Parts: sequence; C-alpha cells; structure tokens
Amino acid sequence: MKRIISLLFILALLGQSQAWGKREKEIEVLFETTAGEFRVALYNETPLHRDNFVKLVREGFYDSLLVHRAIYGFMIQMGDPDSRNAKPGELLGAGKPKHTVPAEIRFPRLFHRRGALSMAREPDEVNPERASSGSQFFIVTGRPYMPQELKPIEARVAAATDGEIRYTDQVRGVYENYGGAPHLDGQYTVFGRVTEGMRTVTEIQMTPTDQNDRPTDDIRIIRATIIE
Repeated sequence: MKRIISLLFILALLGQSQAWGKREKEIEVLFETTAGEFRVALYNETPLHRDNFVKLVREGFYDSLLVHRAIYGFMIQMGDPDSRNAKPGELLGAGKPKHTVPAEIRFPRLFHRRGALSMAREPDEVNPERASSGSQFFIVTGRPYMPQELKPIEARVAAATDGEIRYTDQVRGVYENYGGAPHLDGQYTVFGRVTEGMRTVTEIQMTPTDQNDRPTDDIRIIRATIIE
C-alpha cells in the first residue's frame, strides 16, 4: 500500500513539473510592408507590452504607417501615427497615443540581441520610470562586438541601472558572435523577436535616409496581422 501511495505521489509531482515546464504559446504578428514581409513573436514574459501590441494590431493601428527611422548597424523604427499622412521629408518620431506602457525589463532573459523587438520611449529626464511609448517600436539589427568593446559598454549600463544589469557569459557570447545593441540593455523593454524575414529588416536598415534618419523613399506598413 505504501508503495502504491509513493508511486502516486511521484506521478503527481511529475505531472506538476510538466505543467510548470509548459510554455504558453507565443502570439505572432505578420508585417507586410512595401519592402517585404517579416514576422515577430511576442514574449509572454512581458504581458503588458504583448497585450498593448496585440490590441493595436487588431485595431489596424499600424496599417499604412511608415518606417520613419532606419540606422545601419543599429535598428529600424516605426509606429508613429503622424507618419500615416506625412509629407516627404517631414520630421517624424514625436507622434504617439496618449497612454504609455510600464517598463517590463527582463534582463538577462531578454536583451537587445540582433532581431530583438523593443519599445521606444521618452528619455530618462522626463521619464525616469522608463515607461514605453504606447505604439512606437524598433527592431534591432545591430552588429557584433569585440570583447574589448563590450567592457566599457557593460560598465556604462551597470552605472545607469545602479548595478542591476550585468552581462552573463551567455549574453556576452551572443553580442560577440551574433550582434545587437548592448548599450540599450536595462533602458528599454524587449518584448519580442523576429522569427521570419530578418533579411527584409536588414534590407530596410540599409535604405538611404535623410539627416533625420528617415528613409528618403517611403517604406510603408501595408498591414499588420495576428497569426491565428
């Protein structure tokens, strides 16, 4: 009898462990643009950002908006509602909804590696809580970093976050071999990643831009769609 009870107890523990080990399925979004398509997955570890993003996509908020910023070796940015009807050469980047999203910085689990999806925000001077923009986001293209380059960046990031952000060997390895934007860690919320179409993202970052980093030839989001 004791053996049966013990066996049932072990089976119960195994079942509970399996339940804990299951990861909730990530929501994916397909972006169709005039430069091609890319697909992103939204992290469940950042539920406030995930839910806000899904709401905007379902409302069609991103449809017809421009990629209003592209910097080679760094990132591409979009989500400014003022870009929908912007004139050629018009300065963009200030448009936003009335709401912000509380910061959900999950370092070192989530960091600014190549392909990371991160939310833009106002600077610390006016936004010490590092709350995210209600709509503007960027995708990291980045570049690989040598170990000697990472050391001063890590020191600056640690100082800016009161020592909360310190790189692990795994994070260093990703930045050295794969690339990203390490100076953003601890400053912005990473809430997803590109799962398909990184080539499109890379090509967008290489497009000619004006003095404000806006592509000289408009690159527009045709539609953003939740993948059911």
